Amino acid sequence: MALMVDMSLYAAFLVAAFALCITPGPDMMFIVAMGGRGGPTAGVMAAFGVACAMLVHAVAAALGLSALFTALPTLYHVLRWAGAAYLLYLAVKAFRDTSVPEDEADAERPGGRRSGMRRAFWQGAITNLLNPKVILFNVAFLPQFVDPSLGHVQGQLLLLGATLVVMGFLWDGSVGLLAGRLASLLRRSARVNRWLNIVSGTVFTGLAVRLVATSPK
Repeated sequence: MALMVDMSLYAAFLVAAFALCITPGPDMMFIVAMGGRGGPTAGVMAAFGVACAMLVHAVAAALGLSALFTALPTLYHVLRWAGAAYLLYLAVKAFRDTSVPEDEADAERPGGRRSGMRRAFWQGAITNLLNPKVILFNVAFLPQFVDPSLGHVQGQLLLLGATLVVMGFLWDGSVGLLAGRLASLLRRSARVNRWLNIVSGTVFTGLAVRLVATSPK
């Protein structure tokens, strides 16, 4: 690593990345909502899905593919509206969920648990992949910590991106786990269970509105 990156730049990157990871943002809100709806496993798997999507973004940035969004504004807006539509779809599902805690016993069966884990993973991944703000963030943020004079610019970008992904998953996974455990305790009441679904749906709706309302800088 010493031969690939400037260690002083990498140290600065670690500080900046840590500050970004612990600052509440759309991904963290989404993961908390997923943990609130599906419990600790759903929260962790949603965080893992987000992390995998972030890795895709990092690879795209290293290969120069993310720059297409700065050159093609239409592509940005198409992806933005698709992401908002998907979040609204999740919101409607949450609002319409009238299941009671006793129904969740089915999720404890091996097949039900695996299905729920896959669903949480893909919902986290798709939500992040359809957020063009994340793409533009990688284009603007990662290159600041690259030293072209050392060569291997793509390798430096990949290392920075992978570091950000690991740090993000460790933090977001912990947040999702804690949110899910708290929600599991509260879900013993059918009324609280319904309230948690409404809160999750409201969060998804808010994220969709935020995605549509914001524009690239």
